[in-house]
Order: sequence, then structure tokens, then C-alpha cells
Amino acid sequence: MKKIAAVLLLLTTIPSINAQQDSRVITTGVPFLLVAADARAAGLADQGVATSSDAFSQQWNPAKYAFATDKQGFTASYTPYLTDLVNDISLGQATYYNRINERSAFAVSLRYFGLGEIELRQNANDIPQIVKPSELAFDGSYSLKLSDRFSMAVAGRYIRSALRIADASAGGDAKPASTFAVDIAGFYQGEETALSDFNGRLRLGFNFQNLGPKINYDAGASDDNSANFLPANMRLGAGYDFIFDDYNKVSLNVELAKLLVPTPQSADINGDGQISGADETALYQQQQIDYNKINWVSGIFKSFNDAPGGFSEELKEFTYSVGAEYLYQDSFAFRLGYFHESPIKGYRQFFSLGAGFKYNVVKVDVSYLFSASKVKNPLENTLRFSLTFNFGEKYDDY
Repeated sequence: MKKIAAVLLLLTTIPSINAQQDSRVITTGVPFLLVAADARAAGLADQGVATSSDAFSQQWNPAKYAFATDKQGFTASYTPYLTDLVNDISLGQATYYNRINERSAFAVSLRYFGLGEIELRQNANDIPQIVKPSELAFDGSYSLKLSDRFSMAVAGRYIRSALRIADASAGGDAKPASTFAVDIAGFYQGEETALSDFNGRLRLGFNFQNLGPKINYDAGASDDNSANFLPANMRLGAGYDFIFDDYNKVSLNVELAKLLVPTPQSADINGDGQISGADETALYQQQQIDYNKINWVSGIFKSFNDAPGGFSEELKEFTYSVGAEYLYQDSFAFRLGYFHESPIKGYRQFFSLGAGFKYNVVKVDVSYLFSASKVKNPLENTLRFSLTFNFGEKYDDY
């Protein structure tokens, strides 16, 4: 029962957590796609759209691969999840990129979210059925420099979700759900400019990610009735490097993000924070029917102007993060970050710490998260690890 409770908590807390009765959290299918899978981005409070290029760019901004300093790279990362409750839920990712030439690069990656083993039984004395629900995403991307300082990329993603554990225990249809999505990203990296006491460099980035058809967990049901929106997301970011000398550099970064998913409407007519009474119940049911009928393309445009609270609530649907990274001789890194989400939209608020160590072609990154909200974070008190191997010839774009 403890494991089942953990799974239910997991499904309701990624990526957002209800914190108040009047909250209007936007929920989606396969939310594991938004969890930071690498320790560098996690140490910077879940940001990477405008940070310097690294082997983990596939999840954040694949256009950065066109500015990679190494020809090839391979990564492996591991993120334990809900460690206070269970010990076998985790997110893993492996990525390979290859900078084909001076102007272009490609990358592939696999993300796997395993929920461990769960025992299912109809009665307490029954022999349990062991199921292993999981989700995965397989990505491929291609990036191209459109000028010496600007690149764009497109990524395709196959998504598979096997969470129909209840049907499996009852002998029903438990086929995995699947769909596909695309990312469209851009990255600008300015020239190193000499200032009075240091050199500087500006970086800008954007990524419209997880754009694709809804995912349907009910085999044979129509898309309008039971499908879930993908976590389509808009990321905008900027960063600036303060280059003091050949050994010391500090990078400051800021990132905004917004789900491109319609906002659930409010059926609380009398404003008591609860859906009660015949009128409110009927309105809520009709709103659910209307919400399910929104297709994913219309949902992207609706997401900018459909918040029940108007423009002020739309602004609360943006999350922001700020981060700083200190690099010494490109061999040691120390990172700090802060992430903020409105209390009525999920209440994810946390500080992060991270560090990186590089020796020859091998780099190790670690990160740690401290919750700053009243709601416990599923990744609180968790160490995340990433391992990177870079090899091949060097490029001097940076």
C-alpha cells in the first residue's frame, strides 16, 4: 500500500502540486518530460535554454549543439525520485551528440522514468500481481547555424507511457499509450566583448517543446473524451558571461517558462473554494466536456488568454528561475539557483546547489535541492548525478 500511495502522489505532484483550494493547477499527461534529467540544469534551478552548450542540451535547447566545443559527447544521468517514500522510482537519461561540421550537429537521447515494482491484488490474501509501470521518450534532433552567432534546431520525440496498472490487475486492456511531439528551438551566442575590467558575452535562447497530439490512456476511446494534453512548454532565457581572465568566469542566467496548455475553468460560482450544489456540479461537468474537446493546436493559442482570473492570472502561469555558475579553468564548476512558481499554479519554489568536476574527457556533475515553499518537493533532499564523456576534435566558437 505504501508503494501504491507513492505512485498516486507522484502522479499528482509532477510537475505541479496543489497547495490551496482556489488553485488552478494545469495538469498534463507524461509530466516527466519537464523534470530536469541532468545535474547541471538541476543545479541552476531547472534551466538550460540559454546556458552555454553542453551534452545535455537535448532536453533544454538542441540548437546549442551547433556551438558545442567538442565534436562528440555522450552522457548518462540518474535522478532518484520520492526518496522519502520509496527507493525504486527514478528518472534516467542517456544522450549522444555529434557536431558534424562547423555549422551543424545532430543528437539522440533516451529518457526513462521507472516507477519500480508495484504489487496489485483484489483481496488482501490474494497472490499479488507484480507490475512495473514506466514511461519513456526517445528524441532525435538536428541543429544548424543560420549565421556565425545564431542557430536553430528541430527535434522529434516518440513518447510511450505504460501506466495502466489498474486494468492489468483486473485483466483488462493495459496497452501502453503513445504519441509523438516536436521541439522548435533557437540559440544566439554573442562575441566576446572587452569591457573595462573583464570580457563579456551575451547568450539568448528559446524553445517551444513537446508540441504534439494528446496522449490517450484509454484504448479504443475517442481523443475528445479521454486524452490528455502533452506538457507543451515555452522556454525563454538569457545569460551573460563575466570573463575575468583565462581561469575565472561567472555566468548569470534567467529563464521564463509557460505551459502551452489551456487553463481549467472555475465552476465555483459562490466562491467558497468547493464544487458543491446542483448548479456548480452541472457547470463543472460541462466544463470538463468542453475542456476535453479542445485539440492540442487550439490549446496552444488558448493558453495565452483563457485564465479565469484574467491577465493577472495569466502572468502567474509563468515560472521563472535565476542561476549563477562559477567556472575555474573549465575544470571545476559551482552553481546556485532559485525557481519560483505561483502558489495557485503549483507552488514549486526551491533553491538549488550544484557542482561539476572535469578531468580529461570525463566530467561529473551533482546537484541538490532545498524546498522553499510550504509544499514538500518530490526531489527534496535528493542528490542528482550526471556523467559526461567528450571526445573528438575541438571547436573554437566559444
